[in-house]
Amino acid sequence: MLFQSRQVSMVFGLRLVGGRDVVVKARPDEGRAASCVAAQSWLAERGFPCARPLTPVISVGTLGVHAEEFRPDGEVLHGDSPEIAERCATVFARLMAALADVSVAPPLPNPPWVRWDRTDAGLWPMIDFLDRRDQSVVPDHIVETAERARKRLLAADLPGVLGHADFEAQNLRWRGGQVWAVHDWDSLAWQPEAALVGAASGAFASSGPPTLAPIASSEAFLRAYQDRRGRVFTAAELEVAWAASLWMAAYNAREMALCGGGSAGADALRVQAAERLRRARV
Repeated sequence: MLFQSRQVSMVFGLRLVGGRDVVVKARPDEGRAASCVAAQSWLAERGFPCARPLTPVISVGTLGVHAEEFRPDGEVLHGDSPEIAERCATVFARLMAALADVSVAPPLPNPPWVRWDRTDAGLWPMIDFLDRRDQSVVPDHIVETAERARKRLLAADLPGVLGHADFEAQNLRWRGGQVWAVHDWDSLAWQPEAALVGAASGAFASSGPPTLAPIASSEAFLRAYQDRRGRVFTAAELEVAWAASLWMAAYNAREMALCGGGSAGADALRVQAAERLRRARV
């Protein structure tokens, strides 16, 4: 064993008897994993910078397990400036353009941090280890912001597309000024394009505990994405993008509050919420 990591998924770096290094991933599977791995495989075969899956998803009890090539090296790009936002947006536009050609079943249900479209009662997706904790520690402004952002997102009449829903600095590696690897393909989602871009515009700078990028940087991300994709978002799409940036930030801030994590995300959300809500028109 070369390494192991346990977060949402269990990830093991292994050296096989013949000397080949591989990565094995296991995660609770709600029926999403096969689509995620199939999409990742399609992209890798066409030269997109990501690890190439070596096996399909295999069910082991309640887990979905697969192996993929080990793609080491590269550096995390730190910072939240508009310039870094534009670089990241260029990669995200390339990623979304490539995924537009992938034909897989929608990977539903969506990851919880973009699952504002849940159909059961309540604001937050049901997650036992969070729901069992004392909810009173979550600041009111986080709950209010999530409620208002979700209202705008649910009112959107936009088609779903396949996209990466955890586009954070910690999931990208760069080498020689170019993106070397995009990781975490378990986090593919089926949501409107504008919502996925908006979530990425707020989260791209998170290289550790989740935070919220400055408004000017999110604005630069949205502008650069549209430029690279060669199309301009409608006013409604921009509203959805700003709302999605808030929902994801509120979800992360709630989790940090419940788990005793850092307050940087909640602090940024408190400072920026009013302006982002104004742009979302809620």
